[in-house]
Amino acid sequence: MAGIKDIGYYICENRENNLNKVFNNITVDEEFVKNKIGIEYVSRKSNTETTSDLCLKAFEDLKKRYKSLDINNIDLICVCTQNGDYSIPHTSAILHNKLGAAKECASFDISLGCSGYVYSIDIVKSFMERNNLKNGLLFTADPYSTILDKNDKNTNLIFGDAASVTLLTNTPEFDLGNSVYQTFGDMYECLIKRDNEPLFMDGKMIFNFTLQSVPEVIEKTVEKNFISQDNIDKFIFHQANKYMVTKLVKRLKVDINKVPINIKNYGNTVSSSIPIILSEYIYDKSVNHIVLCGFGVGLSIASICINRIIG
Repeated sequence: MAGIKDIGYYICENRENNLNKVFNNITVDEEFVKNKIGIEYVSRKSNTETTSDLCLKAFEDLKKRYKSLDINNIDLICVCTQNGDYSIPHTSAILHNKLGAAKECASFDISLGCSGYVYSIDIVKSFMERNNLKNGLLFTADPYSTILDKNDKNTNLIFGDAASVTLLTNTPEFDLGNSVYQTFGDMYECLIKRDNEPLFMDGKMIFNFTLQSVPEVIEKTVEKNFISQDNIDKFIFHQANKYMVTKLVKRLKVDINKVPINIKNYGNTVSSSIPIILSEYIYDKSVNHIVLCGFGVGLSIASICINRIIG
């Protein structure tokens, strides 16, 4: 049985202060920044850092947390990204080289965004169990700063650069329960990067989509895992922005104390937003049942319940 053992992450050290930004000669409103999007700073990678570099730094953090980790024992490396080092080859192959992993190690990428972490842990778990693998590394890294328009308020104030790595083993802290997936392909243009153009986001459409569709998915996830919503210790939502997450909480009638929001100092880190928060609860024995839910680019929703291994 493969499951989540530990998580490391890296948030890029450079910061842009959203309160100092000006768009069309208009200074950003402080109320909007602090209480609406809830993002005062966005993290930015340096010009020399690549996606695989961010992943490598996340791995260094994982090694500090899980000191017995040996790269020679890793059977699988997966990178979830839509902004890799190159179009070809896959970023996981480059990372495999930088990590110095063994030749007998599967390496592949998954092209997904905001829902990518939930999809990826499900895929990696299945791959490991199917092939009797013992230790896998799932990386997430999507440095959107490389595709943003600096003059676009809708995206420039929101997205930050970071990476995470989840260690999956056959002696996990958390096992994966049942998941729910939905795809709204007719809305793919709401968040899109066309050739030779910066990232475009229709924030209003994505906001409405989220509030209309995510609550139903959460209810289905809880039902599919045969557990009451009251018995879920934490709900970790993709950190799109503060206002969206708080609105979801109200729609679901969930205790706000069960829903961490942690983007003030670095922003929406796409597929890394869920694992960054999840890392805080890996060894917190008071937290046994967690619902993870990613939503966004695609448009897509992915939700899963993970459960602590007791005993």
